[in-house]
Amino acid sequence: MTAPPTCADAHRSARGARARLELADIVREYRPAYARQYPLTPTESAVLDAIERCRTAALGGHVDVCLACGHQRPSYNSCHDRHCPKCPAVAQAKWIAGRLARVLPTHYFHVVFTLPAELRGLTFAHPALVYRLLFRAAAETLLELGCDEQRLGGELGLTLVLHTWARDLSYHPHVHAIVTGGALTSDDRWRPTQPEYLFPVQVLGRLFRGKLLAALGRAQRRGKLRIADEPGFHALVAQLYRKNWLVYCKRPFGGPEQVIRYLGQYTHRVAIANHRLVAMDERGVRFRTRNGQCVTLDGVTFLRRWLQHRLPPGFVKIRHFGLMSAAHAKTRLEVARTRLAPTPSPAATSAVTPSSAPNPPAPGERVPPALAPSPPRWRELILVLTGIDLGACPLCGSRALERAPLPRAPPRTPAREAA
Repeated sequence: MTAPPTCADAHRSARGARARLELADIVREYRPAYARQYPLTPTESAVLDAIERCRTAALGGHVDVCLACGHQRPSYNSCHDRHCPKCPAVAQAKWIAGRLARVLPTHYFHVVFTLPAELRGLTFAHPALVYRLLFRAAAETLLELGCDEQRLGGELGLTLVLHTWARDLSYHPHVHAIVTGGALTSDDRWRPTQPEYLFPVQVLGRLFRGKLLAALGRAQRRGKLRIADEPGFHALVAQLYRKNWLVYCKRPFGGPEQVIRYLGQYTHRVAIANHRLVAMDERGVRFRTRNGQCVTLDGVTFLRRWLQHRLPPGFVKIRHFGLMSAAHAKTRLEVARTRLAPTPSPAATSAVTPSSAPNPPAPGERVPPALAPSPPRWRELILVLTGIDLGACPLCGSRALERAPLPRAPPRTPAREAA
C-alpha cells in the first residue's frame, strides 16, 4: 500500500529551497515565555505541540534509499494540523481538484464581507458562534438579492471561506465569497448578470448589516452570547445600525477555472507562511507584510497574535450555499450546467455521420456506467505543485527506490529535518 504523504514531501517548493526560519523555530524559542504570561488552553497546547513536532523525529518517518546509487533521502512525518504552515499543500490541491469538477462555465464575482472593528472583541470571546452567524448573514444577503425578481429572480451559487487575519497578524475576521455570475430560476432558466456588475455594494452592506446585527440580538436574548454589560451591548448594536458597512465586490480575472485556483489560495492558507518570516533575533520576530514592508514584534506578542487565529475545534472554514451546496450538487447544479452548455453549431452537428455515431444499445442490453476519472495520487499532486518527482532519486533519477521506516524519537525532540 502506498504510504501517505509526509509534510517533508509536501512542503518543498518548486525551487527545492527550504525556509531558513520556520514558525516551529519561533514556537520552540518563545513558547516558555508565552506560557508564563498567558496560560495555555488544552487546544492551544495541542496546536503548538503539532507545530513543534511537524517534520521532526518526534513523529517518525521513513528513508528512501536509491538502489542504483545508494543515495538516502530521509523524510519525517507531517503533523496534519490545519494551522501548520507546512501542511496545506496536498489538502489544497485535492480541494481544488474537487471544486473544478463542480465549477460552472460562467463568469464569477469576488465579494468580501468584513466584521466592523467594534465587534472584534465579541467575536474573539465567542468565535464559533459569531463566525457561524457571519457565514449565514453573508450567504443570506447574496441569496436574497439573487432571488429578488427585480434583479435575477433565481438561486446563486456561493462558496465562502473564513479569514481572521490581516497581513500584520492583527485580528480582522472577514469572509471571502465567490459568487456565480448568474442564477437558476425556479423554472430552470439561467439568468446571467452583467459581466462587470453583480449588486450595488451599498445595498449589500445595508442588508448584511441588518442580518448580522439581528442574528446577534437573537443570540443574546436566547443566552448564547454571555454579555455582562447588556445595556452596553444594546448601545453598541444601535451605534452599528447607524454605521455604513462596506462590502468589497469585484469580478475576478480569468475564467471559471482560474476562479477556483484563486480561491484555493485562500482555502488552506494559515495566518502566516514560512516564506514571510525574515528573522528572529534579540529584537523579536521580523516578517513581511505588503509592498515590501516588514513588521517586527517581540516573540511573545508574535505568538499571541498568531494564536488569535486558531479556529475553534471542528469548525468548518469553507462552506457552500445555493447551487454549490451539497444538496444541489447532483440536481440543480447539473441543471444549471446544462443550461450553460454551448449549443453545438450546425457544422459540428453535420460532422457526426451515421458511420461515426455510436451504435445505440440493443433492446434489453445493459449500458455500462461511465467511469469517473480516478483522483490523482498524492505523489502526482506534489509533482504538479512543486515540480518534484518523489518517485525518483534526486541524484541519479532512478526510480528504483526502497523505503525503510525511521524510528520515532521521544516527544519534544526539536531536531529539524536536514535540508
